[in-house]
Amino acid sequence: MKKKKMERKERSSATLPLSIKCAEENNGVDPRVTRFVLPLGATINMDGTALYEAVAAIYISQCVGQDLSIGQVILVSLTATLASIGAAGIPQAGIVTMIMVLIAIGLPSNLFILIFPVDFFLDRIRTTVNVHGDAIGAAVVGKLCEGYLKKVPLGRPLPLLD
Repeated sequence: MKKKKMERKERSSATLPLSIKCAEENNGVDPRVTRFVLPLGATINMDGTALYEAVAAIYISQCVGQDLSIGQVILVSLTATLASIGAAGIPQAGIVTMIMVLIAIGLPSNLFILIFPVDFFLDRIRTTVNVHGDAIGAAVVGKLCEGYLKKVPLGRPLPLLD
């Protein structure tokens, strides 16, 4: 008897159907908002990944005894933010983009191995932060558009804004 391989899906792209369901049913966000904001957020809102890359790069630099200047810390923040937006929705994509951050501050790319043993666990935390941020974004947009969305019944196309 063959065993099926368990497919790992720990990225916010994989949680999208459940995120939409929870935002609509549990939080009462309009479906027109959730079905626009959540896929957009799952694509470009990778704040958990950006935080992880910045903290990991600073941790790695401290492990090897390199003190970062204020300019390098700002460079880490900018590089991590921009790299996280371009990160693919696949497991361990943060490792590849973290190498970019390490290179930007002048550290050897092979030092990512210092964080690799705990990356599997940290990936779950990154995904949680990303999904939570997307849900909050959908709730805020839903609240801001509440008056406008009440004017148009569900199922009808929204008219252009005047």
